[in-house]
Amino acid sequence: MTEPVVSADRDVPLRPARGHVVAWAFWDWGSAAFNAVVTTFVFTVYITGSSFGDKDVISAQLGWALAIAGFLIAVLAPITGQRSDTSGRRKFWLGVNTFVVVAITACMFFVEASPSFLLRGLFLVAAGNVFFEFAGVNYNAMLAQVSTPRTIGKVSGFGWGMGYLGGIVLLLIVYFGFIQPETGLFGVTSENGLAVRVSMLISAAWFGLFALPVLLRVPEYRAPTAVRRERVGFFRSYAVLGHDIARLWRTSRPTVYFLLASAVFRDGLAGVFTFGGVLAASVFGFSAGEVIIFAIAANVVAGVATMSVGALDDRLGAKPVIVTALVGLLVSGLVLFFLHDGGQIVFWTAGLALTLFVGPAQSASRTFLARLIPPGREGEVFGLYATTGRAVSFLAPLAFALTVTISGQTYWGILGIMLVLLLGLLLLLPVKAHQEQIG
Repeated sequence: MTEPVVSADRDVPLRPARGHVVAWAFWDWGSAAFNAVVTTFVFTVYITGSSFGDKDVISAQLGWALAIAGFLIAVLAPITGQRSDTSGRRKFWLGVNTFVVVAITACMFFVEASPSFLLRGLFLVAAGNVFFEFAGVNYNAMLAQVSTPRTIGKVSGFGWGMGYLGGIVLLLIVYFGFIQPETGLFGVTSENGLAVRVSMLISAAWFGLFALPVLLRVPEYRAPTAVRRERVGFFRSYAVLGHDIARLWRTSRPTVYFLLASAVFRDGLAGVFTFGGVLAASVFGFSAGEVIIFAIAANVVAGVATMSVGALDDRLGAKPVIVTALVGLLVSGLVLFFLHDGGQIVFWTAGLALTLFVGPAQSASRTFLARLIPPGREGEVFGLYATTGRAVSFLAPLAFALTVTISGQTYWGILGIMLVLLLGLLLLLPVKAHQEQIG
């Protein structure tokens, strides 16, 4: 393994050590505990089940809880990112926010299968989303520390792929260890939701364990002297943010257009995950166990695709990867919509095709922006990335809800999500593939 070359002006490697890349990517591996188990395939499916009340009412309440969380993220994310840049404590805040998520996930153990515990479950999911997004701002900002301009696509794809593969392993553990057997490990049964609740403890431990390598191995960030900024108070940070946004609009307007376009198509991508399990169960007749089996297969496909496409990102650029992925998503989604009467075989084929394109679109979106950010502003700009994403985070849920409400059929929600992805694609097409670094 090569040793990193370190600048005297900055405490981060100019040529990152390979071990730093692996340590950084293990956070993505561990984050599957929240992405796959909590928000997509296990806990949200659990709290929207009949044990907690009317499924349609609970689904709406979950939407409102996530909308409130999205508002808080939109308001606070750029400030937290900006302050981590100026304080030189990016890794510190990554650790703080990560372990808040770990604690919240562990607290989900106390959400018993009863309507009286629904509010607690919704609060924990919403709070977990807020702090997970804050952690993600700092994690994404560290991408430049563990990559070079020539490897950033490969490194980003490796991280996303590790997240999917980590999801496979963890889902296998919770499914075969606790959820699928009548009596799982340690005598755990499904009574009172215990199998799911214990899975939350396993997930919390998983995330906490695999977050340690990046915190222990990758050096703390120090901005170059030339770009160091004065530390200001919390409320003053909003004035600084407003100035920075105005400057970004004047000096790099295409970047603003990309932030808007990516916000829309990333919300569509989030919709694929958020409603994928719901559609599998309600439209295609999957049981809870079958949803997890599909999730495992989907993570295999997504992980391999994302890692493989990272090299193409470095060679061709991020925009061609994103456009191709979005077109692939639209084709796969329309197949799923029009052939929904075909049963589970249709969901297995078209659904796996969807996952083939989701990861590359997510990873390339991150690298497109990372290539534009000058040293010392990564947290701030990725904070804006999170904010713009959350500012339109109502689009996919709204499109899903409207199409289902108007049609009276859940499968029409697929078309709603596809419309959001199409809008994101149309907004992206005018954005130049190659841009100058932000001034």
